Amino acid sequence: MPLTTASQGEKRKPEPLRVLIVDDSEVVCQRLRSMLTELDKVDVRLASQDAEAVVALLQQALPDVVILDLMLEDGPAFRLIRDIKSIDPNITVIVLTNYAFSSYRQACLANGADYFLDKSSEFAQAVDIIEKLRCREAA
Repeated sequence: MPLTTASQGEKRKPEPLRVLIVDDSEVVCQRLRSMLTELDKVDVRLASQDAEAVVALLQQALPDVVILDLMLEDGPAFRLIRDIKSIDPNITVIVLTNYAFSSYRQACLANGADYFLDKSSEFAQAVDIIEKLRCREAA
């Protein structure tokens, strides 16, 4: 009789959706963290605003989603978006910014961002997106 770790009909528990928040505003980070931790099966981490440090962190532990401020300590996040997608194209990138200009939206999407949201009017949509992704992962 072959050894098995789980019976054939038993389902494995879904892993939590891993979310990395990259934003220089402590208020934004804490608000997002608070909203996201209310969701079931979501693991939230915070990262530095330095693009190089974020890339190093991504190479250690891949998140499922990155919520990214457009303006980082070392400039706009266009290159970081490309770097994230080159590390793993399956990572969902949500840009959440106060600089919701059409030219920035186009540049972010052209560099691989999956979503581009205005902090002042679309903040809650970031949480809605995470909830939809979490539900899709659990299915």
